[in-house]
Amino acid sequence: MNKLYPSAAEALKGVVADGQTLAVGGFGLCGIPEALIDALRDSGVKNLTAISNNAGVDGFGLGKLLETRQIKKMISSYVGENKEFERQYLSGELELEFTPQGTLAEKLRAGGAGIPAFFTKTGVGTLVAEGKELREFNGETYVMEEALVADVALIKAHKADKSGNLRFRYTARNFNPAAATAGKITIVEVEEIVEVGELAPDDVHLPGIYVHRIVHNPNPEKRIEQRTITTKAGA
Repeated sequence: MNKLYPSAAEALKGVVADGQTLAVGGFGLCGIPEALIDALRDSGVKNLTAISNNAGVDGFGLGKLLETRQIKKMISSYVGENKEFERQYLSGELELEFTPQGTLAEKLRAGGAGIPAFFTKTGVGTLVAEGKELREFNGETYVMEEALVADVALIKAHKADKSGNLRFRYTARNFNPAAATAGKITIVEVEEIVEVGELAPDDVHLPGIYVHRIVHNPNPEKRIEQRTITTKAGA
């Protein structure tokens, strides 16, 4: 089965549609599928629910889809770097389901593992727990969180073989593996493609069974979210 596609647009063709739920890997701007996000914007699909730690920044990452009003709802844990996100939410134009970061990761992992729900102490006694089932275990109160499953997952990896076995690079691993397993169809953007067998088994972070389509993007922009410059003393 050939999983390689000539472009991000081709990889999305016949897969994405209006009203879908998408899981998108990345943390801030680290490890985001830049080319796939651009292709999703250009596809014109709308009324999307996006599961992602955040929505990037204004004009980059998922911020591009906010500008074109293609996202109707965000399920995320952080929104602090995107003014358009803030504006749309406060004006009632964007639905938002705030989820603690660890809970969001576990909701995706559970969805990928076929676990429909789990109990956690995180959020008990706060707005996060409102309307959800509470239960006591060993004298402690826990809140039930339902797993997340996406119609499509868009993720970023550093290296893939032609069967879709993936290797992530450092912190760009972040939410990508969990998002990948939670997707009914998973499309991955990679910087390097190698032949089957070139990745050592211990170097495979995500087996190819979870990957349906691969796009090669050897030169991503990798924009830095917050650049800090320091000078040496006496310079």
